[in-house]
Amino acid sequence: MKYVLITAIIILAEILYFRIADKYNIIDKPNLRSSHTHITLRGGGIVFPVSMLLYMLFFGVEYLWFMLGLTAVCAVSFIDDIRSVPRYVRLAFQFGSMFLMFYQWGIINVSDWLAIILALVFCTGIINAYNFMDGINGITGGYSLVVLLALLVVNHKAQFIEPSFILVAIIAVLVFCFFNFRKQARCFAGDVGSVGVAFIIIFVLGRLILQTGQLWYIVFLAVYGVDSILTIIHRIILKENITLPHRKHAYQLMANELKLPHITVSLIYMSIQAVISAGAVWLPVNKWLYLGAVVAVLSVAYVVFMKRCYHLHSDYLKTVEKK
Repeated sequence: MKYVLITAIIILAEILYFRIADKYNIIDKPNLRSSHTHITLRGGGIVFPVSMLLYMLFFGVEYLWFMLGLTAVCAVSFIDDIRSVPRYVRLAFQFGSMFLMFYQWGIINVSDWLAIILALVFCTGIINAYNFMDGINGITGGYSLVVLLALLVVNHKAQFIEPSFILVAIIAVLVFCFFNFRKQARCFAGDVGSVGVAFIIIFVLGRLILQTGQLWYIVFLAVYGVDSILTIIHRIILKENITLPHRKHAYQLMANELKLPHITVSLIYMSIQAVISAGAVWLPVNKWLYLGAVVAVLSVAYVVFMKRCYHLHSDYLKTVEKK
C-alpha cells in the first residue's frame, strides 16, 4: 500500500508541476544545439527529489544528510532551468552537496583529504556527465531505470541499502518515463531531473562500492562514462571549449544526423548497458578484466562510429555557418 500511495502522489505531483510550468512558462525552446523541434515543458524530473522526500515520510529519516545534499543540488539546478545560474555557483552547490553525501557515507576523514578530493571530482564529474547525456526523449529515464534495476538485483545479494529506497527511485523513474519516453515528450527532465537522478544513483552505487570494496561496480555506468569521456577528448582534439553546449555525443549524432527516432536511440543505450550490467552480475569472470574489456569494446565502437558518421555533423556545422 505504501508503494501504491507513493506512486499516486508522484503522478499527482508531476501533473501539478505541469500546470505550474505551463503558467510560469518553464519551457525548453529548440535551438541549434537541440535534438528536438517542439517547445516542451522543462523540469519534469522534479519528481526525483520529490520521490526521495516521500521515501523519508513513508520509511523514516535514515538518510538525512543525503536528502539535504539532494535538496540543495536540485534547488540550484531547478533555478538554472528557469534562469541561467553562473557555472561557478552550480559547481559550488554540487561540491557542497557531495560533501553532505560523503558525510552520509561516513567517509569524511581529515587524514585522507586527497582521497576525498579525488572522490569529489569523480562524483561531480558523473553528475555533469549525466546532465550532458540528457538530450533526447527517454534516454535519462530509460538509462536510469536500467542502472537502478541492476543495483536492485545486487542489493538482493549484498544488502547494502534499504530495498525500499531503490524501489521508490524506480517508481519515480517509471512515472517520469510515462511522460517523457515517447515520440512527443510531455516534458523534459531539465537539470533538476538529470542532476537529481544522477545524485540518487551515485549515492546508491557509492554505498555498494564502499560496503564491498569493489570499485569495478562503476561498470553499471559504463555506456554513459565512455561516451562522455571520449566526447570530451574529441572536443579537446578539435580545440573546442568543453564547457560550452554542443551536440557531438554519439547519441546526438544518431538522433540528429542519422535521423533515428529518439526512442530507438534510447533503447540502444539501455540495451547495451543492460547486457553489460547482466554480464557483470552473473558471468563467472574476473570483474576487473570484465570492466577493462567493456571499456575497450565501447571505446572501439565509439571511435569506429565517429569515423563513419562524424562527417555528417561537420556538414551540418557548415550549413549553419552559411546561414
